[in-house]
Amino acid sequence: MAPFASPPNPHDFNARVWDLTRRIPHGKVATYGQLALSLPIPIGVEADTYKAFGARWVGGAMAACPNDVPWWRVINSKGEISPRPGASRQRELLEAEGVVFNEKGRVDLKVYGWDK
Repeated sequence: MAPFASPPNPHDFNARVWDLTRRIPHGKVATYGQLALSLPIPIGVEADTYKAFGARWVGGAMAACPNDVPWWRVINSKGEISPRPGASRQRELLEAEGVVFNEKGRVDLKVYGWDK
């Protein structure tokens, strides 16, 4: 797994992730995997490898994003906020945008998912 801990050109990949994340509308969410699939596969990476690691790479980009990126609009494929420091703040920001969580702490992706 070590050779794929990050994309071949992390700077370029992260910039693409951040640009795409900036397009997620207020009150909508996208998943890590959705963002990965919306980006071109990095040069030198095979499709199967990208499928296996792309969402993780998006997560890495989100962890390092600049202040103008609405990071809180990116959640996991279950419609949940991934547990980590800042998770409660992420939920607050989403709820302030009108995103509703069910009793299991999940967002209905059919309602709030970004259909780009």
